[in-house]
Amino acid sequence: MKETSEQASIRCPSGLFLRQEAEVARLTQAINQARTAAEKTPYAQELMGAVDVLLACEAYDGQDLNCRLCRGFSELRRKTAGLVVKVGRLSR
Repeated sequence: MKETSEQASIRCPSGLFLRQEAEVARLTQAINQARTAAEKTPYAQELMGAVDVLLACEAYDGQDLNCRLCRGFSELRRKTAGLVVKVGRLSR
C-alpha cells in the first residue's frame, strides 16, 4: 500500500466544515489529553456545541457526498462526546 502525506478532507460547499474542523480537532485533542472523565467533560460539552453548528448547516445537500460525510462524522462525534459527558457525570 502506498503511503501518502496527503490528508483526506471533506470539500464543504459552504466552507463551514473547514471553519469548524479546527475547533473540533482542538477539543478532541483536549479530551484525549485529559486524564479523568471529569476533566474531559467540559471539552466534550464544547465539542457537542461545535458539531451542532455543522449539524444545523442550512446549506446541507443530501445528494452531496461531502455533506453526507460531514453530517455522518458530526453525528458520530456528537454521540461520542455525549457519552463522555455521561461518564463524567457518573464519576462525580
